[in-house]
Amino acid sequence: MNATQSYLSRWLTVAAFAVAMAWVESAAVFYVRTLVDRIEPYQPDPLPLIGTLGPVELARELATLIMHFTVGVLAGRTWRARFGYMAICFGIWDISYYAFLKIMCGWPQSLLDWDILFLLPLPWWGPVLAPMLIAALMILWGTLASQFERPRPPALSNWRVWVLNFTGVALALYVFMADALRVSGGGVDAVRNVLPTAFNWPLFLVALALMAAPPVKLALELWEKRVPALEAAEAS
Repeated sequence: MNATQSYLSRWLTVAAFAVAMAWVESAAVFYVRTLVDRIEPYQPDPLPLIGTLGPVELARELATLIMHFTVGVLAGRTWRARFGYMAICFGIWDISYYAFLKIMCGWPQSLLDWDILFLLPLPWWGPVLAPMLIAALMILWGTLASQFERPRPPALSNWRVWVLNFTGVALALYVFMADALRVSGGGVDAVRNVLPTAFNWPLFLVALALMAAPPVKLALELWEKRVPALEAAEAS
């Protein structure tokens, strides 16, 4: 098996795991939402407490992140490739998760339906389309980072790109948690019962553009490496 086949095999293996994991995650969420009568999350009392369900759900979300990280560590040979595979796994899992929920219970009805995306450290609210756009970006960067040899850049040459990326991440987190932050002074009950009324799409799109800096930079570097090779092949 040559290097290209090996990279593709790893990508497909990670993708298969992500899809299977998404089905398990969708089933678990379907069970929980059926139990608390919240198939449609955007309704009054969106986070009803039933026994120890809340802490168990928080632990499940943390376990999910650990699983993504573990897959990346096992699939990649360098830390760049490991984080790349982790991003691929997360992105495919997230998109598949919504697709499987649609199959299981008919929700979401549209990509603009509101969802509770995450619970740590505060509830994240956003239209389904928003996390799916981020997931697609993660798949793109992860594929570029794990599947293609990259020209060796000068040390710390990419720090500006990652500053832009982390700024975008911080902005996206703010957009998702803005409503929870707004009522956080009212205590746990206020945070649990908040229902957003509008999503800040302009700020989110700015955040998405900033988060796109690493894959754009990496794609340009790979293209710059490919052009001389193509020219040499044509010359010969």
